[in-house]
Amino acid sequence: MLPHYSPLKVAETFSMFAGLFPDRIDLGVGRAAGTDPNTTFALQRDRRQASPDDFPAQLEELLGYLDGTLPAGHPFARLATLPGWPERPDPWLLGSSPQSGIWAAELGLPYAFADFINPSGADIARRYRQSFRPSRSASAPEVIAAVWAVCAETDAEAERLASSADMAFALLQMGRLVPVPPVEEALRFLEDDRARPKLFSRPRRRIVGAPATVRAGIEAAAREYAADEMMVVTITYEHAARRRSYELIAEEFGLVSSSSAAAAFAS
Repeated sequence: MLPHYSPLKVAETFSMFAGLFPDRIDLGVGRAAGTDPNTTFALQRDRRQASPDDFPAQLEELLGYLDGTLPAGHPFARLATLPGWPERPDPWLLGSSPQSGIWAAELGLPYAFADFINPSGADIARRYRQSFRPSRSASAPEVIAAVWAVCAETDAEAERLASSADMAFALLQMGRLVPVPPVEEALRFLEDDRARPKLFSRPRRRIVGAPATVRAGIEAAAREYAADEMMVVTITYEHAARRRSYELIAEEFGLVSSSSAAAAFAS
């Protein structure tokens, strides 16, 4: 989240990573300043006043460091010798709105869209592809769609585990930030009719179920976005359930053998 950092600091850090691990480092850059105004202000170093929204200028400066394209007259041009040269990370623009798609296309950046925030991103991704301008970062448009999913051995168990995130999301809609609650607490909350309107007040893609169910949901989203890659975000109360969800999804897509997944889960 670039508003929290100096572009030079980000460039130096990820340049070092790229130098240590060539062709393996992606740098995802986002604009979001925080979950709410109070969090945003708490994350600021200087709290005398709210920070300006200067993300486009920050992003331009960051790419100037990474690409070595800061103009000679730029006040920070002499600082552009990065520790990982000639290696560089691959920058991606993160987003969940039409504006982020416009910036990604104009700058020729690969684009990762947060479907778990805004499930209406297929048209944004399409317009990004149509308007894309090739650059040093990418010669053609690339899209990642990040979806929210919970996987378990059965559809019923997955729905049970997903109740924790459902409760947290519903309370967020009410302006209440809470830690992800235990399943039993979430189930009691969701049985309350007063929670139902907030739970469904904002459309959200839920990919929840057994491995085959989740695979079908992920593949449907991939087709909708014409995505080059898919990313999965999983929120559960227990870490073991979250880890197991990822293992089941990986196994369903043939990314790991069933024996390897079982051994990893047992450990």
